[in-house]
Amino acid sequence: MTLETVESMARKAKAAAPILASLPSPRRKEALLRMADNLTRRSEEILSANAKDVEAGKKNGLSSAMLDRLILSPNRIAAMAEGIREIAAQPDPVGEVTRMWTRPNGLLVGKMRIPLGVVGIIYESRPNVTADAAALCLKSGNAVLLRGGSEALESNLAIGRVIQGALAEEKVPEEAVQVIPVADRNAILEMVQLEEYLDLIIPRGGEGLIRFVVENSRVPVIKHYKGVCHVFVDESADPEMAESICINAKVQRPGVCNAMETLLVHEGIAEAFLPRMVEKFRELGVEVRGCERTRALCGEDVVSATEEDWPTEYLDLIVSVKVVPSLDAAIRHIERYGSSHTEAIVTKDYANAQAFLKRVNSSVVLVNASTRFSDGQQLGLGAEIGISTTKLHAFGPMGARDLTTTKFVIFGEGQVRES
Repeated sequence: MTLETVESMARKAKAAAPILASLPSPRRKEALLRMADNLTRRSEEILSANAKDVEAGKKNGLSSAMLDRLILSPNRIAAMAEGIREIAAQPDPVGEVTRMWTRPNGLLVGKMRIPLGVVGIIYESRPNVTADAAALCLKSGNAVLLRGGSEALESNLAIGRVIQGALAEEKVPEEAVQVIPVADRNAILEMVQLEEYLDLIIPRGGEGLIRFVVENSRVPVIKHYKGVCHVFVDESADPEMAESICINAKVQRPGVCNAMETLLVHEGIAEAFLPRMVEKFRELGVEVRGCERTRALCGEDVVSATEEDWPTEYLDLIVSVKVVPSLDAAIRHIERYGSSHTEAIVTKDYANAQAFLKRVNSSVVLVNASTRFSDGQQLGLGAEIGISTTKLHAFGPMGARDLTTTKFVIFGEGQVRES
């Protein structure tokens, strides 16, 4: 039954995709604005469904990080709606001609942006992804098949009903946005086999889910396995700025992929900066796991960091801390243990900032700002369909433009090839 359900939905999405792609930009924009309005107007319906998921999650022992991602509130729904409005206001990527040039034979050659087709999103816990993904796919002219986690099934279905209602009101095919209504994990396996109908799979969730999708998919996958994000406090850093950035990066929402997991501190500032920083972490309930130099400066009650800590994504109030002798050493540590997600430097030194930007090849690199800004909405994309650390097709937070590809368009005046 699962295979029949998923395949039928994928087939309908495939049929809806060319209709959606051919819709004029104003029509897709109006559908997006209707989606945003309906989310806020029917928020009580969504919150009621979400309450069922949260209650079940608590009974089933979901972690605090998973519950944080699962819980909706009027403010979170309002933020979802506002994100959709931001997406609606952005330039339409579909049909954009990105380059044109003239060949010696007079042919005018260009590249035009087109939708990918049907995008499959597989995600855990976060019901806001349902709205974000639907909006980004609609903006970019793609149909989307959504498979959320079983822990958020009621929430996702409720959001899906609201979105499909908005599409129907705007006379856009409802099949352009579908939420798979079964909790069976086999739905994922069936979905990633449907290369005849799906053009791209984007998994969002824990490393185990993403590796399962990559290992079993016949459809191209854009992914990131984990977010081992670093903040490097340079010798020239302003201590108060560094403290504020580190607290925000670690404590604001420790269960998300752009939270800081490792703090690197230049030895030239370590003695003045680290004891106070570690004390602040302790006051905020953060467990500190430090190198031997960190323990010598901050006390033996700092847990001794092991080799296993440096590549670990804790997704919790835990941070690993290492004192390094130089900028080069910090970059080497990131190259060895990082996940190509997000890294930040706190510095007053322009040359060091530029070196960090040029040499650190993660998808988002920041100077004097928190890693928490590695987020589609924060970067002006309205929302994100996911974060790619694969470098192929897209790298970093992905917005509507990243859900398009390009085709060649050529204008001639009767030219024929002679050789």
